[in-house]
Amino acid sequence: MNMDLMGIAQSTVKIILLLALPSLLVSMVIGLLISVFQAVTQISDAALSFVPKVIFVSIFILISLPWIGDNVSTYTKELWNMILIYGNNG
Repeated sequence: MNMDLMGIAQSTVKIILLLALPSLLVSMVIGLLISVFQAVTQISDAALSFVPKVIFVSIFILISLPWIGDNVSTYTKELWNMILIYGNNG
């Protein structure tokens, strides 16, 4: 990991994207399936689109919490180590 501010910012954005992307993909797939279902059945109810997305994304996040926690924990430890290095050098 780079020891400058831009490196920290880049790695933070990478970890945010890494953690958010799977949930966004699940939401997109569920939205696509619901849209196809609505087009086939000609049902146009807003709740039919919103509620299943919330349910499936929430379940997915609960299932992936250990993975998310490990990534956040590892990244936080790296940041604290960098703070200690800068604190000793400054």
